Amino acid sequence: MRAGAWGIGRYIPANVVTNVDLEKKMDTSDEWIRTRTGIEERRFADDDVDTSDMAYGAAAEALRNAGVDAGEIDLILVATVTPDQPFPSVSCMLQEKLGATKAAAMDISAACAGFMYGMITAQQFIENGGYKHVLVVGVEKLSKITNWNDRNTAVLFGDGAGAMVLGPVSGDRGILSYDLGSDGTGGEHLYQGPDGLVMNGREVFKFAVRQMGESSIKVLEKAGLTKEDVDYLIPHQANIRIMEAARQRLELPVEKMSKTVNKYGNTSAASIPISLVEDIENGKVKDDDLLVMVGFGGGLTWGAIALRWGK
Repeated sequence: MRAGAWGIGRYIPANVVTNVDLEKKMDTSDEWIRTRTGIEERRFADDDVDTSDMAYGAAAEALRNAGVDAGEIDLILVATVTPDQPFPSVSCMLQEKLGATKAAAMDISAACAGFMYGMITAQQFIENGGYKHVLVVGVEKLSKITNWNDRNTAVLFGDGAGAMVLGPVSGDRGILSYDLGSDGTGGEHLYQGPDGLVMNGREVFKFAVRQMGESSIKVLEKAGLTKEDVDYLIPHQANIRIMEAARQRLELPVEKMSKTVNKYGNTSAASIPISLVEDIENGKVKDDDLLVMVGFGGGLTWGAIALRWGK
């Protein structure tokens, strides 16, 4: 028995903030942002919409898509570094909002790799027979911790949520292999300080380019697969140059890589599931496709999964 995806959903705030909008707030330009990051616009949640609200929107859609009632969920895992408050956890708040009365709940803090950590944690509970249905949510309200005086980071981030219901799947579908890791010595390169997000862009770029490629290759090797077996790559949507490096490492054509960074910016733990929903809606991901999903983030952390899509 393997764990795989039963259903997915996402929540995208309605408020679109373009690069031109940011030009009016700080010393930057649309051309500067696009050429360095690939980002053209991002979404910011309204002041009265918090992390748990976005998590609920994505989770409710994932449950509908999976055909699973909230009362059937055994465990809720929420990956976020922007909780409503230190405690109670977003996962507990989400459990109450959904009415998932029998579910255990906990948050995961692994920054942009958080959704990968959540999926792999869910896999262990499902495949050891302890739980049948696990809800994993990646959600961030990064607009509330953005340092608007730092033009190098302020232009990168957006808000949003993505969710997946995982359970036992048939045949050779589901999670085939994974790679997880962390390097605490790199924590100084990406963290939340008193004034908001702080990032050493040069060091994070070098780490991400190396690790995204290495982890992608590693999960294929663990699954006994090759680059030629990959149907679609869904990288963390942080920076188009980092994403392109991962695509080239797998020797994939451009059309086989997910790209939503231009529309939503870097939504941290939410970026991979948000992209997956869009790719399925656009017919780019189909049953039995082999997906490589890979993310990296503050910590420093990373995670990758080889997933055969379908229930």
